[in-house]
Amino acid sequence: MELAHSLLLNEEAYNQLGEVQKAEFVFEWLKFLEKVLLATSRADIKEKQKRIVEQLISLLNSSPGPPTRKLLAQNLAILYSIGDTFSVYQTIDKCNELIRSKDDSPSYLPTKLAAVVCLGSLYKKLGRLLGNTFIDTVGNILKAMKSAESQGRYEIMLSLQNILNGLGATAAPCHRDIYKAARSCLTDRSMAVRCAAAKCLLELQKEATFMWSTDIDSVATLCFKSFEGSNYDVRMAVSKLLGTVLARAVISKQGTAASRQNIRRVSLEEAMELLGTGFLRGSSGFLRASGDMLKGTSSVSRDVRVGVTQAYVVFVSTLGGRWLERNFATLLSHVLSLVSQSHPKAIQTQMDAICCRRCVSFILRSTIGSLLGEKAQIAAAKDICQAIWKLKKVVDAVMSEGNLETRPGPTDVVASQHVLVCALQELGNLIYGLGTTAAPLLQDSSAGILDNVISVIIHPSISVRLAAGWCLHCIAVALPSYLTPLLDRCLERLTVLKSSSEAVTGFSFAVAALLGAVKHCPLGIPHGKGKIIVMLAEDLLCSAAQNSRLSLQRTQAGWLLMAALMTLGSSFISHHLPRVLRLWKCVFPLSPKDLETERSRGDSFTWQVTLEGRAGALCAIKSFVTHCDDLLTDEVIQRLLPPLPCAIDLLTQLSSIQKTYGSPLKTPSMIYRQRLYELLALLPPEIYTGSLCVILKELAADLTASDTQMAASTFLLPSLCHQDDLLLLSPLLQETDHRFIEEQLLLGNGIACGSLEYDPFSIYEHGIEGDSVPKPLPPTFSLISSAARLFGIVCAHVGETQRLSVLELLLDSIKHTKSSRQQVVQLHVLSAFSSFLKYVASSKGNLGSEEIRRPALTLLMGALESANPLMRCAAAEGLARLAQVIGDGSFTAGLAQVSFDKLKSARDVVTRTGHSLALGSLHRYLGRVGSSQHLNACIGILYTLSQDGTSPDVRTWALHSLSLIIDSSGPLYHVHVESTLSLILMLLLTVPPTHAEVHQSLGRCLNTLITTLGPELQGSSTAVSALRTSCLLGCAVMQDNPDCLVQAQAISCLQQLHMFAPRYVNLSSLVSCLCVNLCSSYLLLRRAVLACLRQIVQREAAEVSEHAVILAKDSREDLIPDANIREVGLEGALLNLLDKESDQRLCQDIRETLSHMITSMAVGKLSFWLKLCKDVLASSTDFTTITSVDTTQEDEVDKGDDASVLTCQNDEKYQPIANPRWSTRVFAAECVCKIINQCENSDIAHFDITLAQEMKERDSRNDFLVLHLADLIRMAFMAATDQSDQLRLSGLQTLLVVVRKFAAIPEPEFPGHVILEQYQANVGAALRPAFTSDTPPNVTAKACQVCSAWIASGVVSDLNDLRRVHQLLVSSLMKIQAGKEALSQLYNESASAMEILAVLKAWAEVYIIAVERQKKQTEKQKQITKTVSPVEENARDVSSSTDGLLGLVQTDLGTLSKLWLAALQDFALLTLPSEFASQLPLEGGAFYTAETSENAKPHYHNSWALILHATALWLTSTGFIVADPDEGTTNLSRPVTPTTMCQGSSGSAVKSPEDVYTDRFHLILGISVEFLCSLRSDATMESITACLHALQALLDVPWPRSKIGSDQDLGVELLNVLHRVILTRESPSIQLASLEVVRQIIYAAQEHVKEKRRSAEVDDGAAEKETLPEFGEGKDTGGLVPGRSLVFATLELCVCILVRQLPELNPKLTGSPGVKAAKVQILSEDGNKLVSAALIILSELPGVCSPEGSISVLPTILYLIIGVLRETAVRLPGGQLSSTVAAALQALKGILSSPLARAEKSHTAWTDLLRSALTTILDCWEPVDGACQELDEISLLTAVTVFILSTSPEVTTIQCLQERCIEKFKATLELKDPVVQIKCYQLLLSIFQYPNPAVSYPYIHSLASPIVRKLQETDKIKPEDAAELQAIQEGIKVLEALVAIAEEQHRAQLMAGILPILISFLLDENTLGSASTTMRSLHDFALQNLMQIGPQYSSVFKNLMASSPAMKARLEAAIKGNQESIKIKTTPKHIKNPGKNSSIQLKTNFL
Repeated sequence: MELAHSLLLNEEAYNQLGEVQKAEFVFEWLKFLEKVLLATSRADIKEKQKRIVEQLISLLNSSPGPPTRKLLAQNLAILYSIGDTFSVYQTIDKCNELIRSKDDSPSYLPTKLAAVVCLGSLYKKLGRLLGNTFIDTVGNILKAMKSAESQGRYEIMLSLQNILNGLGATAAPCHRDIYKAARSCLTDRSMAVRCAAAKCLLELQKEATFMWSTDIDSVATLCFKSFEGSNYDVRMAVSKLLGTVLARAVISKQGTAASRQNIRRVSLEEAMELLGTGFLRGSSGFLRASGDMLKGTSSVSRDVRVGVTQAYVVFVSTLGGRWLERNFATLLSHVLSLVSQSHPKAIQTQMDAICCRRCVSFILRSTIGSLLGEKAQIAAAKDICQAIWKLKKVVDAVMSEGNLETRPGPTDVVASQHVLVCALQELGNLIYGLGTTAAPLLQDSSAGILDNVISVIIHPSISVRLAAGWCLHCIAVALPSYLTPLLDRCLERLTVLKSSSEAVTGFSFAVAALLGAVKHCPLGIPHGKGKIIVMLAEDLLCSAAQNSRLSLQRTQAGWLLMAALMTLGSSFISHHLPRVLRLWKCVFPLSPKDLETERSRGDSFTWQVTLEGRAGALCAIKSFVTHCDDLLTDEVIQRLLPPLPCAIDLLTQLSSIQKTYGSPLKTPSMIYRQRLYELLALLPPEIYTGSLCVILKELAADLTASDTQMAASTFLLPSLCHQDDLLLLSPLLQETDHRFIEEQLLLGNGIACGSLEYDPFSIYEHGIEGDSVPKPLPPTFSLISSAARLFGIVCAHVGETQRLSVLELLLDSIKHTKSSRQQVVQLHVLSAFSSFLKYVASSKGNLGSEEIRRPALTLLMGALESANPLMRCAAAEGLARLAQVIGDGSFTAGLAQVSFDKLKSARDVVTRTGHSLALGSLHRYLGRVGSSQHLNACIGILYTLSQDGTSPDVRTWALHSLSLIIDSSGPLYHVHVESTLSLILMLLLTVPPTHAEVHQSLGRCLNTLITTLGPELQGSSTAVSALRTSCLLGCAVMQDNPDCLVQAQAISCLQQLHMFAPRYVNLSSLVSCLCVNLCSSYLLLRRAVLACLRQIVQREAAEVSEHAVILAKDSREDLIPDANIREVGLEGALLNLLDKESDQRLCQDIRETLSHMITSMAVGKLSFWLKLCKDVLASSTDFTTITSVDTTQEDEVDKGDDASVLTCQNDEKYQPIANPRWSTRVFAAECVCKIINQCENSDIAHFDITLAQEMKERDSRNDFLVLHLADLIRMAFMAATDQSDQLRLSGLQTLLVVVRKFAAIPEPEFPGHVILEQYQANVGAALRPAFTSDTPPNVTAKACQVCSAWIASGVVSDLNDLRRVHQLLVSSLMKIQAGKEALSQLYNESASAMEILAVLKAWAEVYIIAVERQKKQTEKQKQITKTVSPVEENARDVSSSTDGLLGLVQTDLGTLSKLWLAALQDFALLTLPSEFASQLPLEGGAFYTAETSENAKPHYHNSWALILHATALWLTSTGFIVADPDEGTTNLSRPVTPTTMCQGSSGSAVKSPEDVYTDRFHLILGISVEFLCSLRSDATMESITACLHALQALLDVPWPRSKIGSDQDLGVELLNVLHRVILTRESPSIQLASLEVVRQIIYAAQEHVKEKRRSAEVDDGAAEKETLPEFGEGKDTGGLVPGRSLVFATLELCVCILVRQLPELNPKLTGSPGVKAAKVQILSEDGNKLVSAALIILSELPGVCSPEGSISVLPTILYLIIGVLRETAVRLPGGQLSSTVAAALQALKGILSSPLARAEKSHTAWTDLLRSALTTILDCWEPVDGACQELDEISLLTAVTVFILSTSPEVTTIQCLQERCIEKFKATLELKDPVVQIKCYQLLLSIFQYPNPAVSYPYIHSLASPIVRKLQETDKIKPEDAAELQAIQEGIKVLEALVAIAEEQHRAQLMAGILPILISFLLDENTLGSASTTMRSLHDFALQNLMQIGPQYSSVFKNLMASSPAMKARLEAAIKGNQESIKIKTTPKHIKNPGKNSSIQLKTNFL
């Protein structure tokens, strides 16, 4: 194919190819040529133009296929438009000559057609350049058309369309001729020709004014004729023509047309009248129609009516939204008049009426729903309401005349019914679409929407009553706050008007519809409504018999209410179940005998009532089984059972009862059967095993009944066919935007569409899909449908013999019925048998004996050759399922063989299509059928069939079957891939475009081939490359196909290719194709576009976006203007589409696509995305409705700022979406949150304003989120204050995210302030509306969360500013306190629980923050008081603001604490396991009722943790010692229910404060332990942390500690739980918090042990000490019991922490028993903290033990501490100790100084153990395995020093240890490192100063002289840096300390040693100037010391000076030279040195 890529056709390569390859080669060359011509310079083209033209003309002569001729024509046109045009006339003549040719042979036809296409293309591109040649050309083409066949006519029409397009007004001379030709084509028998003619006329009307003036009537009539017998595409094309022409006519009367008098003007009324004529009379002329009318026979065919309906929509859409707003009232009255009494013919039968109503609803929905913005929709709703009100007046007038009994059946009333139904349904849909934005509409009393709707509920017509009920349903779903009031109102009317039959049925429908709405309203309805409805239903059922006039209605109403109530689910029903079951039991006779007696009694009417009642009861139970399946326990099933046998018996007797009492019973008995079948299908068949055979017989009778005339295959079979196979059938089965009206064509003319009046019980069942009303089918069809479904189940459960006999019976009945009825019976039997096979296959059952196969095959094979394509589909599916169920290879092969034979011999279309699909289905269900020869045979046959030129159907089915085989064969198909690909390409290039269905099947084949090849397509071998090129070529051909569904296939193929081989798909052309079709009028094409976009943006979002914009800027004319990509980019176009689109699946794809784009692009194009979201949200608020900002704001500037925030309207001319709907705005708000999250994951500068501004200055292209903060706040504000509740929630969520993410960012211009502070007024204004009384609880709950986050964020420090938001929380708290009255009764009780808990949680969060700040503040204060600071005033201010927040909370703390405790008690009760259910309070808790406990649980789970923490803090603050004076005696006055806190059932018993506190303590502890011991995977970090903090707070106070300390089991339990938390949660913060609790538990235990010891000593004061019992763990034996021991549990936990951080501590892991130093570890900061915390706990453990117990645990503790020391002793710069080493030393010191080391019982053992420990530390120096250790001597020496100083002398004074210690010090002193020396000196200093001489003297004796020696060497080795200097200074200090310690007589001797050293440091005046800073510092230090020592030891000093003149001279010189400088320089030195020393003292403060 690469050879095809040249400017000239490579003829050499071309001639070597075969026929099929030639076609591919030419197509590839033409594709290339089209691109290259646009890119090549004009000069190059002119040079080769002649040759190219010759080549193109020669190709024109070589019979090119349809895609090739189209491309060839385009290339010619492009070539002439770029190059010279001199030879174009020759080309035109050549084409005309070809067209005139007399050759009519089929082989010459493609050349003729190509010539026609070329002419069209040339004129389109060159237009007026071609002068007057067009007159001859058009004449020639029109002449050719007279003899052309359908393909010719099709191409000629399209060619004329192109000629008209190119010539514009110039073509006027030919307009009439073209018009005449197109008229005849518009009613052509070929549908493709009709479509082409419609397109041609659409082009013509642009210039031919006569079409929309003088000839408009004939154009309309012509279009109506064209609709007759049309298909979907024709209706789309012709309706577009008709609608556009009429719209043009209406518009033109205002414009230029007025100046030209000869043009007829058409008014809007006339245009609509024309459409109305088509709708009401169809395509017949007036005379014929009137004749028919007289006979009363005429009925407009449905396709005309549907076509005209679409034309209405096009007409209004063309005129546009603005026009519709202005003329809505006119349109409405006209459209509604179509179903009014003024046109009785349209509604003469119920069937016609229903179809017309559908059409009218569709017109209204498609115009109002998609063209109007929300404000205009509200106005439209008022107009519709006005129409309802007018009709209501008419009805009222008629109803009031005469009394009720003698009232005639007035025609007006009946006539108005259809208008009312349409108006009510549209009103409902409108309000449903508006959601909560419709609130102002319903509050507007002048509109009176609710009153009007409720007033027509008692209309005489049942349809109107149902429509009114449905309308209320929609209102309730849209505005949940109206649900309860509407329900109350309807229930009240139902009770009052019980004696009016209309009212009983009307209001029962309304109540049922409203109950159906509850599941769409998350906030629900009050629980008590269930009881009211059950009682009312019971009352209706019981009173039904009292008044025969109302019996039927009351019975129906009673059961309808029951059935609707069931949809509320088990929480509503469980309490009323016994009553329902009792009623169910009563409605049927108890025994067969009673049934007999019943039969003999009664008349027609009583039987009608009885059947209605029983059908209703069956429906109620069905509803129960469906919606309350969790209540279906064995016990309930047993209670459901008794009436069933009787219900089934009645089934068998219905026919005889019907015979007896005549036709009035026909419908009731049908409904009864249907209801029983539906219920049985839901129940497990085991329940009615005994009646299976009876049921089966009845089902067989129903399926073969003689009275069902019409074959409604379209409702029975599609569910039994495979979804993919339905594509073969009428396109009507595919989803389209017109599905709502097209459905009626699907059912055929004789069958009614579904409608609500056929089954009122469906009013509560169906959720809103899209926005359509439930559409149950007529009873006849519903019965067959439920019978077929139940047959499948029952037949699978009966014995084989019955199964066989029933099948044979069914086959006989098919045989014996006559002609037209035979197909009906065959259809019913087939659907029943197919559902049986489907059931058996899905339940893995089996068919039974082989005898059953014969009748089964007879049935399926018969259907496989039926004339009805749907039956063939179902039969093919059935055959495959049969083979699957039998699972026998030979049987399957036999089936395939039968099909082979049939396909070889049969020539008729029916057999060939059926059997080819059967082969495909067999492969689909059984994978590979048989051997590879078998597969070859299959493929061979299908290849042949797919080339059958005589029948497009055979081709379509064969290719579809081939796609199934490719799909199921997988890798086995690889051998056939090449041949199949070339077949597909050949067909794509040759099959005429008029056979779109063949192309669709080819597309499916190509798609499955690409999937089969999969990732192999990436390969680079020649073979793969050829396959890939062929696939891309196939896609290109399909993309050029005029059929939208084929284009959709092309896109989905390219999508697959992009997935498997993205490098080879040209993204630019793919994106261009996607953008062009983004707004296609075909739903499936739009879906394909979005599915593809969704996939490619995951990988290449930025590229896709760029290509789309470039494409839009190149302004290709075929880009649909709707998308407007040029202005707003692809992203904006998608948002726009999301706003207009109604298909749910498509909307989901759009959302996902945009989300992927945000993920990969939002950070890069931040401003663009934020502007997009802002533009969508800016139209959000009708700002007049918003509370204005705080008027208490002091700052005028701020006030102005807020006003501008509130009135922000987009000033720019262009908005991406005009009037976006609320759902789009909600999505935009969600996008803002996503963008913030994306920024968080990318660059730190997004949340750092200083950095962001710097980087922005550096490069202006940089963009950061923090710079857009004002926009973020504004968007959140706009959303949060909208009318729509969903948008308010999204806005508050956005605000919450913004507050959390930006709270801590400082404001660079005002230090000490944060950036968010300037927006506090906006935040306040956004929150305030959420706290009004009419706000739904979920919005208030969200707002509370934002309030607490805002207060807790610390943004606002000023108390007055804080009060504004705080006040909102206070108002909520007051609302809670006010109790039941104040809380809204509109919603379920769980909704008020949600609100209460949200408020309490918010307060809890604020309180927690206030306490934390207070804590920090007091710590700060302490530090400030330690270091005297001049800024005391500031400190006081700061503290006042934090005290202030606590003060704000403090005022309400009394109330809050009670409410918090109540909430916690509720939570504790709700989390009890189910076995304790009986112990729960019957009336519920404080904030939940017993019935709604399940619904309330999630809200408690959401908020308990913070409430727990706050409660613990509050109890801590009271110290558990202040009892409320009224505590225990009074009940808490709490909302909802008055259960009391912590009181027993006695209630009267008064509890002591101690008991109350014990209860509270156990409540908090119990909740915490329960939660922590079974952490679910969804437990949030927030909850776990809050829980641990609560425990910490609790244990901060002595009283709870004493509780824990005294109850050892409780402590152990807690420790085990904490151990588990540490094991299951990796988070360091959680582990640290857990360790803190552990530390507190140990502290509590220590306190307890001390207390017991103290009290024992006091009690036994006089007794002997020896007799004191041992307290602490281990008692006298020292044994610790695992599971009972606190110490053991703590050790486990600490070991767990330590070994996780330092695995080497575990000898099992390291594989060596002893202490072995491996490589030193450096832990993370968190690791350090965890290890340190664990060590501190370890050091506390001995204090909990008895002396014996301490001996047991000491080795472990010492091992761990020394192990940590060894593992983490790492050298740090400056000689610092790592935090873990410091902690280990601290712990070691704690252990060594423990009193137990000195206690007599443990003294000896401790001494031994401590000596061993010291030995271990000393051993750390020893090299292990000869390897030298990199250890930190400082750490180890410090540890040794801790031992020396902290233990009793006998531990360390033992000679061998002492010698080793001294050795280590000596060795360390010799080290060169000055830092080590410094530390060593410091440690020695502390040892030398130890008061016990036994300890210190040996060290002094051994180490004093080395120190002196070392210092004497300083004279030789001068110090070079500060560290060395300091080492010398520290050494001197040690010597000075020695002097102080020494006895008086030795001091002189020691001084004599020190003074020469100091004097040797001095410098004389000459060297002082040139000396280094260190030497000078040393000089100063020495001089200073000498000055101090001199006076103290004057005699020694004098003697020394006297004996050494050199020294004296040196000293004097130094003093003289330094006289001046000392004053200046000593001061800084003095300050400097103590600083260093103090820092070291701080670090060694554990000594």
